[in-house]
Amino acid sequence: MSLKVPKANNIQLFKDGYKQVSGLEDAVLRNIQAVAELSDLVRTSFGPNGRNKLLINHLGRLFVTSDAATIIREIEVVHPAAKLLVMASQAQESEMGDSTNTVLIFAGELLKKAENLLLMGLHPSEIIKGYELACEKALAELEKLSTTSLSAPLTHQSLAEALKPAIASKQYGHEDTLAALVAEAALIVMPPNPKNFNVDNVRVVKIMGGSLSGSKVVQGMVFGREPEGTIKKALRAKVAVYTCGIDISQTETKGTVLIKNADEMLNFTTGEEKHMEKIFKEIADSGVKVIIGGSTVGDLALHYLNRLNIAVIKVLSKFELRRLCRVVNATPLARLGAPTPEEAGFVDVFETIEIGGDRVTVLRQLAEDDEGFDASSSGERTRTATIVLRGATSNHLDDLERAIDDGVNVIKALMKDARLVPGAGASELELARRVETYGSGLKGLAQHAVKRYATALEVVPRTLAENALGGAEGNEVLSRLWAKHEETGGEAWGVDIEAETDGTLLATEHKITDSLASKSWAIKLATEAATSVLSVDSIIMSKPAGGPKVPQQAGNWDDDD
Repeated sequence: MSLKVPKANNIQLFKDGYKQVSGLEDAVLRNIQAVAELSDLVRTSFGPNGRNKLLINHLGRLFVTSDAATIIREIEVVHPAAKLLVMASQAQESEMGDSTNTVLIFAGELLKKAENLLLMGLHPSEIIKGYELACEKALAELEKLSTTSLSAPLTHQSLAEALKPAIASKQYGHEDTLAALVAEAALIVMPPNPKNFNVDNVRVVKIMGGSLSGSKVVQGMVFGREPEGTIKKALRAKVAVYTCGIDISQTETKGTVLIKNADEMLNFTTGEEKHMEKIFKEIADSGVKVIIGGSTVGDLALHYLNRLNIAVIKVLSKFELRRLCRVVNATPLARLGAPTPEEAGFVDVFETIEIGGDRVTVLRQLAEDDEGFDASSSGERTRTATIVLRGATSNHLDDLERAIDDGVNVIKALMKDARLVPGAGASELELARRVETYGSGLKGLAQHAVKRYATALEVVPRTLAENALGGAEGNEVLSRLWAKHEETGGEAWGVDIEAETDGTLLATEHKITDSLASKSWAIKLATEAATSVLSVDSIIMSKPAGGPKVPQQAGNWDDDD
């Protein structure tokens, strides 16, 4: 007869204050529930008819946007499982700059489908295996769906058409104007090898007032402030960039000067003035007509600069200063003095113009076909374009900027991989159909997960239809789409958000296309995030660092009694 060894209870494994939850009910299903909440939160903001969210962050700043990347960044998600999803969407944002919402809603849908399988008794490892098989199949089939690609000689029209669907998902109704602006700016800065396209070279300056139709593209950089001195314009000018203050230099240690009479006082200030005048005379003699300061500009310095006809402007952002150095091909100097020929930069036009009541400074580069263009002076300067945006409110301008940012990132993705797939949910539905067929031919328990994966892919066209036409109508549209994909084998049938006929349209006919690379990354990252959450069976939370939170004492607590 075997002896039963009693089990020891409450073994103290961790420090006091640790929390541990494990098992299907406590850990896995609760994680899925948290992720589903996050997914549902951004789902209504998906597509051209997506609703805006009004967010107020911890600093009290107001955001009105339907951009998923901004929403999840500002709501500060703390649940560990939901954070995995946030990280996946941030990876999509940094890699492709678009389709962050697709990652969130697709990963959320995968986990919702997995919940049913778990409750039926399937083991998480079987579901993970099925999801990985389905993901491989979906990515392989996606490669075959590419119908068109961005043609080699890039034109304004072809770029604008490729951008429109991405911009329309953020700013429906303004996509024509915004796509034209982004395409124009991108063509200005496009390097000889388009694969080296840098999104950093397309800048945005927001000026309140007017309407979007008043927006324009400027070749060069625009700063939303006037120059400091009286000189407002310079042509074909040499530029010096200083990171230090343009002022009387201060000593590191404090010194005391004893002055006994008025003559000594006058001599003291005269010496300082002569020294300043000598420095600025040297700068003027070196041919510099424009000075860019990264810090303060003193009154005395300004007086001499005005006398010597040198324009000066302050650029307080070190990032803008670094970008400006690339544009004018200058070396930033940490000391005040005349720059050497290698350190000085060059700008074609430095001028102050008025846009809707605001005076802004433009550093313009002339195009090679412009009159007065000097190829010898252009050197290694970076071509930069600035989109000057006009709008009624700062919130609207911020949202327009996000749409432009998405558009520029789409160009970057298309420069690396020019292939396009049908949009409007057509690709996802065709992938769902093909993955479903693949799952039916599999043996073993993994086939259930593969079929659920196929059903989860439907979430993209379903959400587009629901946000545009309402829940009941959305289901009908999805049924019609399934019928058309089954009957014709037509890969290009998508959701018609304006429902002009029966809620379906041919995506290729209406030129609604998505970047293949962007969609491929979204599917990959969403699947990885979902399988990561499913593979968790226990959550162990450490005791928070620091002591107990002491309430703040009211009143003047440090006053003497």
